[in-house]
Amino acid sequence: MTASDGPGLARSPGITYQQLLDADTHDVPEVLRLDHPRYLGSDDIPVTRYTSRAWHEAEVAHVWRKAWQYACRTDEIPEVGDYYVYEIVRDSYFVIRTDDGIKAYVNACLHRGRRLKDHDGRCSEIRCSFHGFAWKLDGGLQDIPGDWDFPHVKPEEWSLPEAKVAEWAGFVFINPDPGAESLHDFLGDIVDQFEVWDLERRYKQAHVAKVIDANWKVVQEAFCEAYHVNATHPQIMPYLGDTNSQVDIWENFARVITPGGTPSPLLDWQPTADEMMRSMMDVRHDQASPIELDDSADMRAVAAAAGRERWRAVAGDEWVDSMSDAELMDSIDYTIFPNFHPWGAFNRIVYRFRPNGDDHRSAIMECIFLAPYQGERPPPCSVHWLGDDETFTDARELGMLGKVFNQDLFNMPKVQLGLETTRKAGITLGNYQEAKVRWLHYKLGEWVERGRAEAGEVSVGLPGSESNGSS
Repeated sequence: MTASDGPGLARSPGITYQQLLDADTHDVPEVLRLDHPRYLGSDDIPVTRYTSRAWHEAEVAHVWRKAWQYACRTDEIPEVGDYYVYEIVRDSYFVIRTDDGIKAYVNACLHRGRRLKDHDGRCSEIRCSFHGFAWKLDGGLQDIPGDWDFPHVKPEEWSLPEAKVAEWAGFVFINPDPGAESLHDFLGDIVDQFEVWDLERRYKQAHVAKVIDANWKVVQEAFCEAYHVNATHPQIMPYLGDTNSQVDIWENFARVITPGGTPSPLLDWQPTADEMMRSMMDVRHDQASPIELDDSADMRAVAAAAGRERWRAVAGDEWVDSMSDAELMDSIDYTIFPNFHPWGAFNRIVYRFRPNGDDHRSAIMECIFLAPYQGERPPPCSVHWLGDDETFTDARELGMLGKVFNQDLFNMPKVQLGLETTRKAGITLGNYQEAKVRWLHYKLGEWVERGRAEAGEVSVGLPGSESNGSS
């Protein structure tokens, strides 16, 4: 399968996203005027990509050990010696601020292999808790207790192994592959697209994480399309233009923009202003109180104006007055391959999805709020891990989003169970509305096949390589 223009350009019969922008009360940034569809074929996605241990191992070797991945925010390690532990499948790294900038080391002692850091913190040296071998913050060997017994250890050969590190928009990324292209080249045009939104000038207001009994792609894909809203979140249909979403695909990133303040085209009735308002209160994580409006009012304009006033004291007049209605109302969900979702514009949301350790049938879902501020940057919050018996509504910092997430959570493990049970070889996707899901698999296939070719591996027989995404 190859990527090309094709029949996947059909749109919902409702108003298009670009037509909604035409009615905006403020100037709309050029980034929202981009319309970049891409047809990636109509083949089914192999079910084995969610269920096969062999495919999981291929992802580990050719994606998780090769791709740029978000590890932490720069303000989570503000001082020299501050470090943050990042784990992906069987690998562990700690990202640490040194006198020469931020570095990332493989989290294992070179003596007997004990993990060097068990949790986030601060240190003046990197010392193993088992036998006391120690390294300087720059990774160079500092101390071997009883060094007379290790004449065979050459200090110049015992620096801690590193992963590549780079920063963008206040995010710290690592890449385990020493031969990887630069983060800037990997990100491509998204750097320019986010310049107007300046995510670096935000602080981590909330961070909620939960283990979910489903493959990481099952979990991530629930946040790659709005097509599921009518069945999973019917209460927000009067407010959310689900199938009005615009889907844009570039090389290493894609986005889905879903408009708020406009009803779903799938409704067979016209909601009143009051019904739209109650629907909005069920989904907006930033909505403090109801808004007064009549049936003749433009919901998007009125709600956006209320949002400006609500956030004026927090973000300042210049910032809120520069925001278009769209930037205050719409879900602008970007995905950077393979697993990182920074939202554009006013939205505070950032998602990250990854395997839960080495278990390919469970995943870690994280929701982060990056909020604007004035004056001195507030300190970043710590991670709120939800237990097995807790749901997202137990994370009160998420507001009404917790209720919406729980509706998604209700589906995810059942999707995994269904994929384990089905006799159908693949899942079938819509050509346009689910194009971001297809793009994810296209990229996974591309990375796995390229990695196997470079390693001289034979691709025949690898579950998940027989169809979509393998180019």
